[in-house]
Amino acid sequence: MNKSLLIISRQAPWAGPSAREALDIALAGGAFDLPLGLLFLDDGVFQLVPGQQPGALQQKDLGANLQALPLFGVESLYASSRSLGERGLAEQPLALPVERLDDTELTRLIDRYDQVITL
Repeated sequence: MNKSLLIISRQAPWAGPSAREALDIALAGGAFDLPLGLLFLDDGVFQLVPGQQPGALQQKDLGANLQALPLFGVESLYASSRSLGERGLAEQPLALPVERLDDTELTRLIDRYDQVITL
């Protein structure tokens, strides 16, 4: 039986390679039917903002990778309600349907997974 994996993405899409690496791990795990979830936390919630223009920062758009997650079987998507609120995104439409979790629910979520990777 495969162990479950939670990937916590904490970096903004333009802050370096960590956001892309988290998505790559999620897509690879999904392709191999690994039971996994993806949590957007802290500045990682900025990845969920639709219509980003990363070309101005000479970055690649992560939008296609985000949209591919459900196609690869990665459907357990979560975001920190606190992180969204602190960054003015609580009422904004997001690029993906995510389950918004408060701090207590985040603790329970992390405890449910066998392994956790934070990027």
